[in-house]
Amino acid sequence: MLERRKECIAMLLAGGQGSRLKVLTSDVAKPAVSFGGKYRIIDFPLSNCVNSGIDTVGILTQYKPLELNSYVGNGQPWGLNRNFGGVSILPPYAQADKSEWYKGTANAIYQNIHFIDMYNPEYVLILSGDHIYKMDYSKMLAFHKERNADCTIAVYDVPWEETSRFGIVNANPDGMIYEFEEKPKNAKSNHASMGIYIFNWKVLRKYLTEDEADPNSSNDFGKNILPNMLHDEQRLFAYVFDGYWKDVGTLDSLWEANMDIINPKVPLELKDPDFRIYARNYAKAPSYIDPKASVKNSMVSEGCVIRGTVENSIISAGCVVEEGAVVKNTVIMPESRVEKDAKIIYAIIGENTVVHENAEVGKEPAECPAVWGLSVVGSHRVIEEGQVIGPKEVV
Repeated sequence: MLERRKECIAMLLAGGQGSRLKVLTSDVAKPAVSFGGKYRIIDFPLSNCVNSGIDTVGILTQYKPLELNSYVGNGQPWGLNRNFGGVSILPPYAQADKSEWYKGTANAIYQNIHFIDMYNPEYVLILSGDHIYKMDYSKMLAFHKERNADCTIAVYDVPWEETSRFGIVNANPDGMIYEFEEKPKNAKSNHASMGIYIFNWKVLRKYLTEDEADPNSSNDFGKNILPNMLHDEQRLFAYVFDGYWKDVGTLDSLWEANMDIINPKVPLELKDPDFRIYARNYAKAPSYIDPKASVKNSMVSEGCVIRGTVENSIISAGCVVEEGAVVKNTVIMPESRVEKDAKIIYAIIGENTVVHENAEVGKEPAECPAVWGLSVVGSHRVIEEGQVIGPKEVV
């Protein structure tokens, strides 16, 4: 009988609290946050795997996993419902001698060594669950093989003034990495790590085991595993990705990524129908736009009723915008309601939230330039009739 194995499997780190998204992640894990009117953030790495020919994905969950687990289910919407492989939810679990949360990104993978060994892969792809992008991982894997690498890190060229926010990769002209700096004050390059790694499994397994045995380790890829491999002169290479990529770990970046979808000046491959993003779309009625409504440069998902004014906004599935209401430069997440004569400007409105009549959320930048900022209302909230939520306020 032939040995059953997978050449490459993916491990998706989806257990982070996402504290910088504040009220939007008070009830759900960051990868389960709504995006683009009809998606969740996790749809992007899952779809990337399927489109890259990777059919085995372990999703490592920890913080507020209930909704994320329910959403992923058996993986059917992404074609990941398989007898051998497919999608598996991997929470921390009790072991014979101890029980503990994932202590870091490397420890999370270490705790699931037996899951990986079950597929006996030659390569393991490590992914993060909080980025918006389309990427064919098979091209990165081919790059990894061609260079006989032990580890390949996907990098993205960020503006120099933002390098202190990222792990920065310094590489020779041939792509071989000679240094990895975690959030440097004075960066030598602008190659930012995307948190996407391909490892030779036998090599990674050894370093994970050694890292776990080190009581002084932070159990983190960027702080421990990669520097240790460089110290041992393993072959690490940088794979430059030049497509659209957005880390949506902050409220501002999440809003910006949503606005990019409807910005005609942003040539997004996110709009490419040949590289589809799959999602679990629950059946809804068609959207209705009243003849008296005004909708300009916006995305309106299924099951919405629009009777007011919507401009430069993302209206997610099942939302209602009543007569006289004005929504501009705003992201409204699923099943929310904007009542008559309410006004929402430059804001994010969470799921299942009601903004009652004559309420105001946010302002135009010109109205208060000195104190302007994005206004955010969390999920399952109620903004009372006539209530005013100012710039930079988070409810």
